[in-house]
Amino acid sequence: MADFSAYQRGAGQTFYPQHAQNSLHQRNLPNRVRSPTTSGRIPFSNADTPSPSRSPGPQSPQSYAMFNQGHGHQGHNVMMNGGASHQRYAMQMNLGKPFQHNQNHQHHSHTAHHQQQEHGGANHAGQYSHQHTISSGGLSNAQPHFAPNHLNNGTPGSVHSGLNKPPNEHWAEQLQLAQRAREMTQSHSHARNHPSVNKSVVAGTNNGTQKEADKEERNRPVAPRAEDVKENHIWTILDFGGQSLKVVSPALFGYQFLTKLYLNTNKLTFLPPAIGKLRNLTHLDLSLNELRILPPEIGMLVNLKQLLLFDNNLDTLPFELGSLYQLDMLGIEGNPLPEDIKSIIVEHGTVELIKYFRENAQGPDPPPERDWIVLDEVTDSSQEIVTALSYNILCDKYCTQSQYGYTPSGALSWDYRKTTILAEIRERDADIVCLQEIDQESFNEYFRGALAHNDYKGVFWSKRRARTMAEKEAKLVDGCAIFYKNTKYILLDKELIDFSNLAINRPDMKGESDIFNRVMPRDDVAVITFLENRATGSRLIVGNVHVFWNPAYTDVKLVQVAILMEQISKHADRWAKHPACKDKVAYRFSSGDGEDGEASPETQEPGPSLEYSKGSQIPLLLCGDFNSMPNSGIYELITHGALPNSHKDLGNRRYGNFTRDGISHPFSLKSSYSAINELTFTNYTPNFVGVLDYIWYSANTLQVVGLLGDVDKEYLQRVPGFPNYHFPSDHLALYAQYVVKGRKEKKEIVQPDFGPSSRDRDRDRRA
Repeated sequence: MADFSAYQRGAGQTFYPQHAQNSLHQRNLPNRVRSPTTSGRIPFSNADTPSPSRSPGPQSPQSYAMFNQGHGHQGHNVMMNGGASHQRYAMQMNLGKPFQHNQNHQHHSHTAHHQQQEHGGANHAGQYSHQHTISSGGLSNAQPHFAPNHLNNGTPGSVHSGLNKPPNEHWAEQLQLAQRAREMTQSHSHARNHPSVNKSVVAGTNNGTQKEADKEERNRPVAPRAEDVKENHIWTILDFGGQSLKVVSPALFGYQFLTKLYLNTNKLTFLPPAIGKLRNLTHLDLSLNELRILPPEIGMLVNLKQLLLFDNNLDTLPFELGSLYQLDMLGIEGNPLPEDIKSIIVEHGTVELIKYFRENAQGPDPPPERDWIVLDEVTDSSQEIVTALSYNILCDKYCTQSQYGYTPSGALSWDYRKTTILAEIRERDADIVCLQEIDQESFNEYFRGALAHNDYKGVFWSKRRARTMAEKEAKLVDGCAIFYKNTKYILLDKELIDFSNLAINRPDMKGESDIFNRVMPRDDVAVITFLENRATGSRLIVGNVHVFWNPAYTDVKLVQVAILMEQISKHADRWAKHPACKDKVAYRFSSGDGEDGEASPETQEPGPSLEYSKGSQIPLLLCGDFNSMPNSGIYELITHGALPNSHKDLGNRRYGNFTRDGISHPFSLKSSYSAINELTFTNYTPNFVGVLDYIWYSANTLQVVGLLGDVDKEYLQRVPGFPNYHFPSDHLALYAQYVVKGRKEKKEIVQPDFGPSSRDRDRDRRA
């Protein structure tokens, strides 16, 4: 984001950010960068990341002065207004809240408003007290940019250019918008025609092509919509139209809160790749320029609903436009585009052209392998190592085109995704694999059999709703699965944690309406297993959970995790008394054949089972999609071991002892990735980028020594969201390596023995 310290937001204030109008040097667009194929192994460093460059300072060649109109009834918008002949542009702002710069002008009539429009040119230039002044500076001197190529009413040579009657409403609307763009050649024409100025302006019609109806939506948190950005900013719209701009200042791309940007009627010959940073844009007007090519990064603007490119020199369009799944209007009239491209939009509309680009896009080059971050070198070969992988694999029934409209259908297909997911699991070859959003059919008919070839056995439970369904429907219900290396571990016990069932049967929650209204309807579950290392005899508790998704139900999330920790503690204390395992011999076959041509079995000498005096001494790994950020109450509860009953995430709800006494657990848990301040994200979509997934470990029994790092940042500059052909889920796989800490045994105090006489005296004293 841009540096906002340059201006004040208080009532009656103006601000003057210093930006160069033509400060960006022209440069050729780089060729598509191929990601390196070698993986990096880097040491962990706590060095601070340098902050991004700030906006140009006062030494910038041009400076813009912005002031407000004072329309308290308008939304959080601003239109920047000024004369092209001035070195200092005075820009007009429409504020979303009453802006009392001059109270004498707060109640001007509409008639007076129009009178000021008629004579508001040079007479009112720079007079900030006149809040309804529309123009600032000598607008009459602004030179409209009208190159000869802009006079073409249609693509040269196009069979559609001379149509007397448009083939459909969408193309008719496009021709109307193109004609309107050719007429709006004055400086800041969009600002003049904004509803705050011109009450006759009405919104355009829709595409006319009906999009796919929403299917069952994916349960995941989302960030605020682009339209909601205005709630947090005074202005979100900029109009640089008609300024004869040849280049765009880099500072513009720091305003990532922008929802509408008008760069029409200028002299731009290229658009910087940094345009991809403005991911909240819903409208972008580049009409009447001299653009010959669009950067692939324009595909990052997935919130765009209108992209106008009328009367440029574009003879091709990037296939990355296929990511713009919300686009209703792509204005291409007046460009020398190939006939096959134009015919799609003329005959079928924008949606079909976007679909064509999406389904035929080659996609970005594969990213380099995620770095392996070494936190601590393992020097003692006798130390016991445990590796764990946690992965929300995105259930097939949630993976629809309506939910992930920016992704090609081939990358959404379950046949492709399950193969890619299996390949990653096999490549990591972790001792423990925890999968969320895996349905019963996928577990039984694909992953269990496929992973058996890699020495895995698995445990699975689906969500509670499956119990009330017919077998066919129940097979599609997702749940949680834990796989473990069979030759390394033996399964001693397993448990299902059914949150709603446990909640309504707690004595302290009897009669609590919040339990029945908020917790009981959610059928999320967790799975915990109790394992023993065949060779060392050490034992391990592994938990896997998928917490309720809705960000409006932080209290429900907390109750679920509180119940989970309570159940793990209960079972851990029981498992601490679990008897020694006698039959731990694992049979496996060597690669060589025996004398009779059959594979000869190999046996591994088992070690004695370790004993534990209490549950918190048993090593614990807790994996899952917690649908909660690091600043949440869940994160605080797990890492601190306690949460007060007054925590804001509980709200004013009543959940028995949890809201009367607070919540606590006996384990010393840390997030595996807390050593690097968590990953940049574990869930990556256009509407949400953040950390939701974790692997927690008991710090008193385990030490994390290695982590799988972030996705390459350069790769992400052209990828608006997951899944895609390289990442089959919208979540990342987490992978970590641990060392099992040696146990400090308490030495038994042995009384010295001085012979029979000594023992007799002791016995006599006790008598």
